[in-house]
Amino acid sequence: MAGHSQFKNIMYRKGAQDKKRSKLFAKLAKEITVAAKMGLPDPEYNPRLRSAIQDARAENMPKDNIDRAIKKSTDAGGENYEDMRYEGFGPGGIGVIVETLTDNRNRTAGEVRSIFTKHGGSLGETGSVSFMFNRLGAIEFPPEAASADDMLEAAIEAGAEDCQSTETGHEVTCAAEALHEVAKALEAKVGAPRSAKIVWKPQNSIPLDDDDKAETLLKMLEALDDNDDVQQVYANFEMSDSLMEKMSA
Repeated sequence: MAGHSQFKNIMYRKGAQDKKRSKLFAKLAKEITVAAKMGLPDPEYNPRLRSAIQDARAENMPKDNIDRAIKKSTDAGGENYEDMRYEGFGPGGIGVIVETLTDNRNRTAGEVRSIFTKHGGSLGETGSVSFMFNRLGAIEFPPEAASADDMLEAAIEAGAEDCQSTETGHEVTCAAEALHEVAKALEAKVGAPRSAKIVWKPQNSIPLDDDDKAETLLKMLEALDDNDDVQQVYANFEMSDSLMEKMSA
């Protein structure tokens, strides 16, 4: 019986992982479709589409899925999505920015507000949180793309603002409006990036060392990420390694 239970547990976990992967692919496909619809369906001439495809490839999304998402942008009678941003505060006064793609503003606003409220947070006005973040272009490369020194040199030549290298890879940041020019220049030097996107980066992080608040915040962020309309979630908190390990145990 123990072996049977263990097998069921493994199957349950695999099912949960497959479900998350399926949801991630759906969000990536939505971004590809919207990007292709807003410009040309050719990534060579559509920077947003190019970034969306790079993100999809970084998550090992099958090429057929990517092609279908691009084709969907030309289908007659398809959904029309719009970008909506929500700002609010989570447990411990943590600032949270939620970026969505929605075909129904009222539904999305209601669902996002409900998630904040359920976890002891509150939605704020536009600008109530974003002033604590910088809007930047972030370009990521795998560690084998170049050495730290070579990547820094290439980033400076490309017009980037900063370059951070760790054992997991390189992150180059630049002005949001210069993202695609900098990414293109770096690609010519060190190869295709793992991803290139515009992000919200906290100016300062708020330490979160209360177990209950940390657990509630992580549940709130997970609930937001699990929402079909939510594309990205950003928060300005910092948690100790020991607390992170405890939360993920």
